[in-house]
Amino acid sequence: MPIAVDIDVMLARRKMSVGELADRVGITPANLAVLKNGRAKAVRFATLAALCEVLECQPGDLLRWEVEVEVEAAAGG
Repeated sequence: MPIAVDIDVMLARRKMSVGELADRVGITPANLAVLKNGRAKAVRFATLAALCEVLECQPGDLLRWEVEVEVEAAAGG
């Protein structure tokens, strides 16, 4: 997936645990882990807004686009 999630970076900057962030945002720690580990297929704007409010950051501090390199092209095939 070409979208990278940097929630860990913001948690470290804010010296906050995953559990505390989940509680303050109003989502389960399991759902936060899915998002944090880049396994989520979607995120609600309300959840993104709550994350930004709690972490005092912008959406771009949490999400970034990376160039996706195709395996076949990288292998020379």
